[in-house]
Amino acid sequence: ISFFLIKESASQTRDVLKQHFNDLKGTLAKLLDERLVTLLQEVDTIEQETIKPLDDCQKLIEHGVNTAEDLVQEGELAIRGGIGEQNEKLWSFTKKASHIQLDSLPEVPLLVDVPCLSAQLDDSILNIVKDHIFKHGTVASRPPVQIEELIEKPGGIIVRWCKVDDDFTAQDYRLQFRKCTSNHFEDVYVGSETEFIVLHIDPNVDYQFRVCARGDGRQEWSPWSVPQIGHSTLVPHEWTAGFEGYSLSSRRNIALRNDAESSGVLYSSAPTYFCGQTLTFRVETVGQPDRRDSIGVCAEKQNGYDSLQRDQAVCISTNGAVFVNGKEMTNQLPAVTSGSTVTFDVEAVTLGSTNNNEGGNFKLRVTISSNNREVVFDWLLDQSCGSLYFGCSFFYPGWKVLVF
Repeated sequence: ISFFLIKESASQTRDVLKQHFNDLKGTLAKLLDERLVTLLQEVDTIEQETIKPLDDCQKLIEHGVNTAEDLVQEGELAIRGGIGEQNEKLWSFTKKASHIQLDSLPEVPLLVDVPCLSAQLDDSILNIVKDHIFKHGTVASRPPVQIEELIEKPGGIIVRWCKVDDDFTAQDYRLQFRKCTSNHFEDVYVGSETEFIVLHIDPNVDYQFRVCARGDGRQEWSPWSVPQIGHSTLVPHEWTAGFEGYSLSSRRNIALRNDAESSGVLYSSAPTYFCGQTLTFRVETVGQPDRRDSIGVCAEKQNGYDSLQRDQAVCISTNGAVFVNGKEMTNQLPAVTSGSTVTFDVEAVTLGSTNNNEGGNFKLRVTISSNNREVVFDWLLDQSCGSLYFGCSFFYPGWKVLVF
């Protein structure tokens, strides 16, 4: 793999360099041609503007000389003619001679005022361009950021990345992904975090991920990291479709409490949460809170309840109260707000009967986290439960919850 990676990245880098410098050569040639045309047009304009008055002056002088020659010839003919004819021709000659001004010439510009065109070309531009060209472009042996970890989630993959160049100060990161069967990467995250969960992941399908960074105060992005392949074997979490009172997204992982007059718990379509995993609810938007609101997990679907604040369920209310089998605990979490993330981690503690009088035979240890606070407690169930349903209930519209 390492051999292939070096050969492939070297080949791609060569292609990128060749393409870039060919494009640059074409653009520079075009710019030089355009500049040459502009300067040649300036020469043409100056030549035409300054030649015209001199050309007019030359034509005027030539016209005067021709007129004088014609008059001289006419005078010579008048002298050679007979007496009567001579008087008539002399009279005509004298009349013409009195109306012509042979001693008047147009003003001719002084030689110092006549333009003399030349081109000023500063050869230092070659040194300036050469300096820029010799500093243009760099070849990096490794990108400054690499993908560190891919963690599968139901319907998603958590991507974590880190800097591998200590001298590089990152301002932003950019994460892209694509199906391995696709030719096109697409952006899924741009920001300052070093972790992001990519949702809309189909189970058992390979995806490629890559990340790059933008240096502090820079506009350009760094080279891409080595693409990493990841997939999720976990079935996506989905809310139950067709439940009055809740509208679902196309992948059924987002539930919105709508305006319908409906009360009851919206459950998952199947018991897809397994002990040992982390179940995450992200509250996208909020509505008016109610003390009976609930977000949590349960051993089985039980219709007829308007909240998960009941037996065989654990939940958190939107005001932060925690309920275990319908009983409110003394420890409380912060109230749920827009953007809040609530996580449930459940682990089996006892498999088999327990000697207690708390009404349950099986014990699960539950950790609920919200807004950097967490509560841990034991949850007693009547029967062993390897997988759980999740659910939510909201009494007022506007609440939107994403589950993964």
